[in-house]
Amino acid sequence: MKTLQFKFQQHVCDYYLGEQLANLGKYANPERSVIIIDENVDQHHGQVLEGWRKLVIPEGEKHKSLAVLQQIIDGLIELEADRKTMLVGIGGGVITDLTGFVASVYMRGMPFGFVPTTLLAQVDASIGGKNGVNHGKYKNMIGTINQPNFLLFDYSLPATMPAEEWHNGFAEVIKYACIYDAGLFDYLEQNKDAALHGDVSVLEFLVERSVEIKTKIVLEDEFETGSRRLLNFGHTLGHAVEKIEQIPHGNAVAIGMVAASKFSEQLTGFPQNDTNRIIRLITDYHLPVTLTSDKEEVYNIFKLDKKRENEVIHFVLLEAIGKAKTHPVPLQELKQMLDEI
Repeated sequence: MKTLQFKFQQHVCDYYLGEQLANLGKYANPERSVIIIDENVDQHHGQVLEGWRKLVIPEGEKHKSLAVLQQIIDGLIELEADRKTMLVGIGGGVITDLTGFVASVYMRGMPFGFVPTTLLAQVDASIGGKNGVNHGKYKNMIGTINQPNFLLFDYSLPATMPAEEWHNGFAEVIKYACIYDAGLFDYLEQNKDAALHGDVSVLEFLVERSVEIKTKIVLEDEFETGSRRLLNFGHTLGHAVEKIEQIPHGNAVAIGMVAASKFSEQLTGFPQNDTNRIIRLITDYHLPVTLTSDKEEVYNIFKLDKKRENEVIHFVLLEAIGKAKTHPVPLQELKQMLDEI
C-alpha cells in the first residue's frame, strides 16, 4: 500500500492506494461515523461493514437529486449525527457526489472520506473535491468544491462491476491521456487487452497515473479558474448527451471527446489522423463514438453549461495528443460546428 498526502487550500487529504475496504476502521471510527452507500454496493460489500451505521440509498444517476439529499439529511438527524461525525461515501460517482455535498452543508460542514468502488470513481469522481446534485435536465447544477479527509483505493472493488461499467470507467483515463500524457495514450493502445480483462497490475498503473494527473491539475487550480478546466475535455457536450439519452457518464464523455476532437481540427489545427487515432482507442475500449442525439436539444443544454461566460463557452480543445487548451468559442460558432458533425 502507498500513502500520499496532499495539502489543498482548505484541507489536507490522505490517499491510501492499494488499501482494503476491510481496513476502513483504521481511518474512520465506526462509533463516530456514518456510511452512505447504495443498494447495489451494499449487496456486494456490506458483509465487511458489520457494526457500522449506514444510510442505504437507491442506485443510479437519477437519484443524484435534492430529494435523495434530503433523505440523507433526515437520516443523519435521526442518527443524531453532529459536526464531528465522519461521513464515508462507499460507491461510485453518485455516492461520492452526494456524500461530499451533504458533508459540505449539514450543520455547515463535517469531515468526510470516500471509498470509490468503480473504475470511474477511482480515476475521476472521487478526486478533486467537486460534489453536487443534478437539477432537472442539468448535470451537477447545484454543488460545492470541498476536499475529503481521505480516499481509500481498494483495487479489488471494481472487479464486481458489470462489463459495461468497466468500459465506462476507461473514458476518463482516455481523457487524461488526450489532455496531458501522450505516453499514457500509447500505454492504453498497447495494453488494451490486459486492461479490458481486468489485469490487476495494469489497473493499478492506470488508477495511480490518473490519480496523479488529476491531483496535480487540481492542486494548481482547485476552484477551476484556469487549468482545471482542461479536465472538462469531452464533458460539455457529453453532459448534455448523458442527460438526453440517460446513458452512463463515460459513454457520454466518449462521444463528447470525439466531437471536441473534431472541433479542434477546425479551431486549433489538430490533425485529423489524431482524431482518427482517438476514435480507434475509444472504440477499442468498447465505448461509443457517434453523436445520435437531437442536436438542437444538445445545444439547448450545453449553452447553459457552467463554463459559459456571456455569449462564449470556454471549450476544451486539443492541440496534440497529450496537449490541450481552453478556448473561448462563441455559442453560435459552436452551434454551427455541432450541426456539421
